[in-house]
Amino acid sequence: MRVFASVAEEGGFASASRKLDISPAAVTRAVVALEEQLGARLLQRTTRNVRFTDAGRQYYEHVRAILVSIAEANEAVAESNATPRGTLSITAPVMFGRMFVMPCIIDYMQRYPQVKIIAHLVDRVTNLVDEGMDVAIRIGHLPDSGLRAIKVGEVRRVLCASPAYLEKSGTPKLPADLSKHSIISSSAVSPHTEWHFQSNGEQSNAEALLLRMDPRLTVTSNDAALAAAAGGLGIARLLSYQVWNEVENKALRLILETFEEAPWPVHVVHREDKLGSSKVRSFIDEMVENLRSHPTLNPK
Repeated sequence: MRVFASVAEEGGFASASRKLDISPAAVTRAVVALEEQLGARLLQRTTRNVRFTDAGRQYYEHVRAILVSIAEANEAVAESNATPRGTLSITAPVMFGRMFVMPCIIDYMQRYPQVKIIAHLVDRVTNLVDEGMDVAIRIGHLPDSGLRAIKVGEVRRVLCASPAYLEKSGTPKLPADLSKHSIISSSAVSPHTEWHFQSNGEQSNAEALLLRMDPRLTVTSNDAALAAAAGGLGIARLLSYQVWNEVENKALRLILETFEEAPWPVHVVHREDKLGSSKVRSFIDEMVENLRSHPTLNPK
């Protein structure tokens, strides 16, 4: 097929032999053997030029597509065995990026010194195609798109307060009890002052599933809300991974857990297919493995 395509593209047997670095006789034998195998004449030879037959023109279109596919397959295999190199663009929410993505980036870059990484840690949804991102971490349900997504865990929206605050002000038993408490609102989690709750079906007074809050403190970053809650100022609503360390070291305590909404999925989102570049594929593999093994996202 390669010999036949070269003859067609070069317009002659002699020029094809020079391109392929084989003898003109070998070119002729290859084309004749192909025609005999197919039972059809592919080329019309004259002393001056070579032209397609109708069958040859149709066959050439198929051959060209096959040869392109072979070249792409060979490149993909070569790329899969290559050392990752080049620039990689990654985006994630600010706190998630600091807690989970940056440790993975540091390990990855130490392993592959020829890779440069641009990490966009922002609390907004970036468009991977328009903004040229290779990999994104998404928290929440994904819209339909042409992107590929790998689920790595789940997070919950939780209410938390310091033990000192709860000892002083009491622990809410129902969502409606929050009206008697000091509320810390983080607009980075929810820009609205309405908090949704899921009835657990067991409490007779648990029918209020949507509450309009009157925050004592409103901040624009999750870090600030976390610090205020840990400092004993009141009750904050954050994502479970954001308060993990403080809950583990008992600086914060979770409350009203039976009224939490359904968890939100966490995905690693990317544009590459399975034959994508080694830098993207290897980083995704490492990120997925790290996130799936973390108890914050996949509690046992």
